[in-house]
Amino acid sequence: MARAKMKNSASEISTTSKIVPPITREDLNGVSLLLPTRIMGSLTSDGGQRVQVEFYVNENTFKERLKLFFIKNQRSSLRIRIFNFSLKLLSCFLYIVRVLMDDPTQHTICPIICFFFNDALFLCREAILWVERATPLWAIQVTVAIISFSETMLLIYLSYKGNIWEQIIRISFILEMINTVPFIITIFWPSMRNLFIPVFLNCWLAKCVLENMINDLHRAIQRIQSAMFNQVIILICTLLCLVFTGMCGIQHLERAGDNLSLFKSFYFCIVTFSTVGYGDVTPQIWPSQLLVVIMICVALVVLPLQFEELVYLWMERQKSGGNYSRHRAQTEKHVVLCVSSLKIDLLMDFLNEFYAHPRLQDYYVVILCPTEMDIQVRRVLQIPLWSQRVIYLQGSALKDQDLMRAKMDDAESCFILSSRNEVDRTAADHQTILRAWAVKDFAPNCPLYVQILKPENKFHVKFADHVVCEEEFKYAMLALNCVCPATSTLITLLVHTSRGQEGQQSPEQWQRMYGRCSGNEVYHIRLGDSKFFMEYEGKSFTFAAFHAHKKYGVCLIGVKREENKSILLNPGPRHIMASSDTCFYINITKEENSAFIFKQEEKQKRKGRGLYDGPSRLPVHSIIASMGTVAMDLQNTECRPMNSSKLTLPSENGSGNRRPSIAPVLEIADSSTLLPCDLLSDQSEDELTQSDDESFTVLEYVKGYPPNSPYIGSSPTLCHLLPSKAAFCCLRLDKGCKHNSFEDAKAYGFKNKLIIVSAETAGNGLYNFIVPLRAYYRSRKELNPIVLLLDNPPDNHFLEAICCFPMVYFMVGTIDNLDNLLQCGIIYADNLVVVDKESTMSAEEDYMADAKTIVNVQTMFRLFPSLSITTELTHPSNMRFMQFRAKDSYSLALSKLEKKERENGSNLAFMFRLPFAAGRVFSISMLDTLLYQSFVKDYMITITRLLLGLDTTPGSGYLCAMKITEEDLWIRTYGRLFQKLCSSSAEIPVGIYRTQSHMFPTSEPHDIRTQSQISINVEDCEDTKEGKEYWTGKTNPRNSTSSDQSEHPLLRRKSMQWARRLSRKGNKQANKTAEWISQQRINLYRRSERQELSELVKNRMKHLGLPTTGYDEMNDHQNTLSYVLINPPPDTRLELNDIVYLIRSDPLAHVANESHSRKSSFKAEQVGNPETRDETQL
Repeated sequence: MARAKMKNSASEISTTSKIVPPITREDLNGVSLLLPTRIMGSLTSDGGQRVQVEFYVNENTFKERLKLFFIKNQRSSLRIRIFNFSLKLLSCFLYIVRVLMDDPTQHTICPIICFFFNDALFLCREAILWVERATPLWAIQVTVAIISFSETMLLIYLSYKGNIWEQIIRISFILEMINTVPFIITIFWPSMRNLFIPVFLNCWLAKCVLENMINDLHRAIQRIQSAMFNQVIILICTLLCLVFTGMCGIQHLERAGDNLSLFKSFYFCIVTFSTVGYGDVTPQIWPSQLLVVIMICVALVVLPLQFEELVYLWMERQKSGGNYSRHRAQTEKHVVLCVSSLKIDLLMDFLNEFYAHPRLQDYYVVILCPTEMDIQVRRVLQIPLWSQRVIYLQGSALKDQDLMRAKMDDAESCFILSSRNEVDRTAADHQTILRAWAVKDFAPNCPLYVQILKPENKFHVKFADHVVCEEEFKYAMLALNCVCPATSTLITLLVHTSRGQEGQQSPEQWQRMYGRCSGNEVYHIRLGDSKFFMEYEGKSFTFAAFHAHKKYGVCLIGVKREENKSILLNPGPRHIMASSDTCFYINITKEENSAFIFKQEEKQKRKGRGLYDGPSRLPVHSIIASMGTVAMDLQNTECRPMNSSKLTLPSENGSGNRRPSIAPVLEIADSSTLLPCDLLSDQSEDELTQSDDESFTVLEYVKGYPPNSPYIGSSPTLCHLLPSKAAFCCLRLDKGCKHNSFEDAKAYGFKNKLIIVSAETAGNGLYNFIVPLRAYYRSRKELNPIVLLLDNPPDNHFLEAICCFPMVYFMVGTIDNLDNLLQCGIIYADNLVVVDKESTMSAEEDYMADAKTIVNVQTMFRLFPSLSITTELTHPSNMRFMQFRAKDSYSLALSKLEKKERENGSNLAFMFRLPFAAGRVFSISMLDTLLYQSFVKDYMITITRLLLGLDTTPGSGYLCAMKITEEDLWIRTYGRLFQKLCSSSAEIPVGIYRTQSHMFPTSEPHDIRTQSQISINVEDCEDTKEGKEYWTGKTNPRNSTSSDQSEHPLLRRKSMQWARRLSRKGNKQANKTAEWISQQRINLYRRSERQELSELVKNRMKHLGLPTTGYDEMNDHQNTLSYVLINPPPDTRLELNDIVYLIRSDPLAHVANESHSRKSSFKAEQVGNPETRDETQL
């Protein structure tokens, strides 16, 4: 309410009067809240004279001013309440002083005597009604009473709103009158000064004042304390008031009885309220007994209500979590994890990876989640290992109060994860974006680690310190899986923290080697501070990489210049190492956790003799022993003639002259000698001398940047492109158009095998599947056609983005439709990628989200056994159902191994599952650790993007693969291969993808195995474990019966031949032979089943008008297993069909560094460099 006050009338103001300028709100800053705020302005009257007017913001009355001071103003009202609280405590203290000064024994003669009707017991009313009160004490109590009474009446006046009885009948007002009015009366009636007044009841008034004071305190300091704390304070105050009231009341009433002291009264109250009831102290007169009954009744009513409220708040706090105290936030380190919904898998992945690093053991994790804590999560957080380090808060990141509870402004970092199980992934991204904005607004200095799902939403959170886009990484990884097998497994193992001890107790050698190599991770160190690389300062990168691997067993993969923030993977021999360079290497453990124990070098170098001329192995100058949890086993320098390091080639024309077959790696490489080669052969001539048809095919592609990017933020990549964009109608594989009449994959006549991608929709992330397969460094003659099998038709925006790429087509269909699979050319494909569908990610039972995908893939696995299928799953635990075999005892053994490794605390318990080890299954949740690991290794996201081809930094290499053929086996070991690649093509190997036959130890005679191979081809065995059961004699004896052999005549005839042959072997082999015969019968039965499946597929192909010549149902590889070896030891033997992962240097960087004089002579070789260097045989 505002009111105006006229300062001067129109007649009193002359035309020459001074006009006061108007006062703005800025002038009011600093004005005391106790004064009425007013705004002054000037108005012009009709006569031209100006009138000054004051506009009051608050009511300018005496009552309003008092109300502002006593009630409305937070700080002043808080001071008033503190003063009032002090008065109540003072009055209680004065009562105790009066009791201690009083001596009830002086009252021996009672002027008034009252008898009971039933007994002779009498009461001395004078001892109850009158007490001894010293004059100074009376004066102080009267002063306190006057002040309290005045304040109470003033507050009644200020709070009056028309109903006076509402103020009078309040309990607090009644108690105030009882404790103050009698003292005021004694001023005018001196004979009443010793009248007993129950001043101890002020404790209840103090309790009410304390409750209001706490509320005002929270308002004044603008901080919200938990309701749990307030309720605990109220409960404690209630208990104290009950005890204090009972103690003082019983002590006073017992003045007419046993004259109990305050301490005995206090003791009696505690014993009574605690329900112990010793009975040694009891009230003797009926008034005190009545008071005890009243107090017990009050306690039975009040305390349960208080406890109920406390328990309710405690339960709510258990659901929503408490607060992370400011003191802990300032003295201890913590990170905040913001999620939409917290699942047990997500929580355990985060905790295991986060606390796997030693320097993070003292960190606390504060989880901020808007949903109630899951039961499984609650059980995990109750484990002592996590209960002391993980704090769960139920709240929203969009509320400053919840961010304040989590102490976000003091956090070391904030991880914001998306809910990938949502059906609408775009909506999930929108929630993530808002959370990131809210955190950045509340705590601008807190580092942000954001996980986003859709690539088109990535630019909204580009301000974050680290961003992982799920679909970008997923599609790029699945694409590389098609040209570099098991890339998904390679990257997953690199971004997981592992001890390298998994599988070391297994009897299988491949599990021990695979588990040992899985402990390799990416680390970094400054070259000037490193013992690994310090000695290579001034040397070429390739020289440092080879010798560091030979000497220490570490794999140097990249560097970063001090003046340049870009990380370069394998910058090539032209990069000269400097002491300020940051080196990135792959090793079992980081160098800081290693101790160097140097050994005496054996006499292996002679004067004038080359480093590789002697018969010794590759020289290794040191052994590294572990100081932490991981030991690094390196080669010794003992002489082993069988592994001679002298690489020789067969003599020519019978000559005895021999020459070293692998050139040494030069310290400063000569660029003229660095020609791309594939081990022994250079096929550049084949590339340049093609037929006319092939030349025409190659010339129709150009290199350039894609003209249309489907989303903002995609990294530009030089790719193979069409000279002109293809029409949208030409992108449809199964329908002809006016430009061509092809309606199936066979009609196109592709020279290379197809890559088929099955997805629900053509999202922008699918663009990242195409780009790595069309990158400029891929050989043009080895480009695989890409067919997108989509459930829903793509929109024109997506078609506009892919129409510039060669041999990219789409087709509407699903993988559960056999006709669609046949039309898209599945029989001409080498790789099928099944992408997880968004519509199936959410299910009533979480782990059932993959049910449809698993069953469909299992069907394709049975129909097309030769097809390499890479499947994306929502839950990694479901990978055990991929290529499921009901009676596969080997898979059961792997399941037990997985459980054992999980019990031992492994973060990679699923790594021994055959589909994962072979790179046939992938879950994007496995890459969550990439974001977590970035907290310690801020370069991991950048290195992973470079490896996957998502980013192309000038001068940085790329990941590719090469296959070991029979012509390459003379190299023998991985260390010699490392030298060959570094010295010839400057390529850095980082690992091996090994496929080996599923063979097991056997003690059976050789002729039995030979006869079995002659009698029947068992290459199509479906159970990988059944072969082991035969050779080890562990097959169930029920399968050894011969009564069922008549079911298959062919089997019976073969079995009779085997029986006659085996009858000579004696009874010792009888049981094993019978088991083996039964095994062959099962294999024949399965062969018959596959023939039925084959007939089904061929009939559908005939119905669709497709030729059946390309379908071969028997060409499968189910009796093999594959696995990845990251940075294996140098003495690892190479095997046939090993696929070696390489980081190949950027060919464009070589072109840019050539001098002008060499451009003309070297131009053809450099233009053909990507083609000639990519001689992979996949």
